[in-house]
Amino acid sequence: MPQHDAGPSQDAIATTSLGAVKGLVSDGVEHYLGIPYAAAPVGRRRFAMPEPAPAWDGMRDATAPGPTAPQNPYAGAIARVLPTATIAGDDFLNLNIAAPALRGQGLRPVMVWFHGGSLQHGSNALAGYRGGSFARDGIVYVAVNYRLGAEGFSVLEGAPLNLGLADQLAALRWIQREITAFGGDPGQVTLFGQSAGGNTVAALLAHPDAAALFSRAIIQSGPLTADPAGRAGRITRKIAKDLKIPATREAFAAHTPDELLAAQARVAAASTPLTGGPSYALALDAALVPAIPAEALAAGAGSGIPLLIGTTTDEARLWLVPSGLVMKLKALHLAVARRRAGISAAAVKLFKRNRPYSVTGEILGALATDKLLRVPVNQLADARLSGPAATYVYEFAWPSPVEHLRAAHAVELGFVFDDLASPDSLGLAGSTAPQPLADVMHRAWVDFATSGRPGWEAWNARRPVKTFDGAANPVVYAPREDERAALSR
Repeated sequence: MPQHDAGPSQDAIATTSLGAVKGLVSDGVEHYLGIPYAAAPVGRRRFAMPEPAPAWDGMRDATAPGPTAPQNPYAGAIARVLPTATIAGDDFLNLNIAAPALRGQGLRPVMVWFHGGSLQHGSNALAGYRGGSFARDGIVYVAVNYRLGAEGFSVLEGAPLNLGLADQLAALRWIQREITAFGGDPGQVTLFGQSAGGNTVAALLAHPDAAALFSRAIIQSGPLTADPAGRAGRITRKIAKDLKIPATREAFAAHTPDELLAAQARVAAASTPLTGGPSYALALDAALVPAIPAEALAAGAGSGIPLLIGTTTDEARLWLVPSGLVMKLKALHLAVARRRAGISAAAVKLFKRNRPYSVTGEILGALATDKLLRVPVNQLADARLSGPAATYVYEFAWPSPVEHLRAAHAVELGFVFDDLASPDSLGLAGSTAPQPLADVMHRAWVDFATSGRPGWEAWNARRPVKTFDGAANPVVYAPREDERAALSR
């Protein structure tokens, strides 16, 4: 039985195989913060695969967030709507747990959150990821930190690839060993992640150990991609050039994380959503990512694991609108971008015809949203039709009034977490975000984690998409089918 003590002091005690931890009880939820799942990736462990966390003596205090992975804050206009939390310290391979305080009703379903942030931002210390709403609905919620940027996704001679993804696997193995101490069922684990976190969930779903580590998966606005190591390593090489060092483990380890972050900021300074620039990506890797996730999943990897997957209607507006870039893009930019992306001139005409009052930047944003995210989601859902597990597709369509974001990338987060009052959600969705929509969307995520069914029909030949619009929240069959078909040719 899980060991538990939540007395008048409002402390909560759980005993893991590494030692006991003391958390806090608030509103019927036990919060345990900053529990290490792997050893600190410093010293000889930098740029190396994660190692088991050491045991500790006595009671470990888990009442305050642990350190966060080294990272720069968001730069430019996007910093107005996307927050950064940074806490110094070496033990940043840690996780937070929110669990129902009432026990004795059997082990609970577990949901494991992998944050987004372009593989270089984000942490479990962000206010919007506290997860108490999931615990109040009977879920044991786990939010995981993993290595980011140069520490986690460099392509270096002498170092393993995809170390941040290896960290996530280490966290999942920790959960299998330890989560019963917090009332969680290791046989009923649902992964969910957004953006880059969704990208890693896709890679984990394709991993050979997937079925042993989790039973369901949710991908929110996550690219299903990985790059050849040479391409994924472009930012690593630029940082090496900036620092005048070779792109080797030894040379990078000779520089502090802060020095690498400063170099990263310098090489990324000229990047824009229009011109592009160096960024981090999952790298194809025989050990962890042997194939592009979209291709591996379409070929049957993870086909026995139920999947909930979707996008927002206006993903690209996050990058185009706060910066003002949406009004600067002209016909020439659109022409160049569509050729690079392999989009036909006929498809561009169709998108323009369907949006007669949109400026060129909005047309380009709609094309990018569908080409990069919505069409791959549809293709994956189609490919999984022949498999044993169901796929459920959604679209988040409620238009945020904040900075004219509409249903931009990440606006759905406060609704999924049912925490519209958190400063993170207020920055994206504003103070008038509809609570009934959060009720419906959060409940769908909880139901999927509990039963494998979110509340609408599974993907089939009719192409059902649950559309969270904040009004009727209908299931729409084959939405914008003409546009999807035009981009799928």
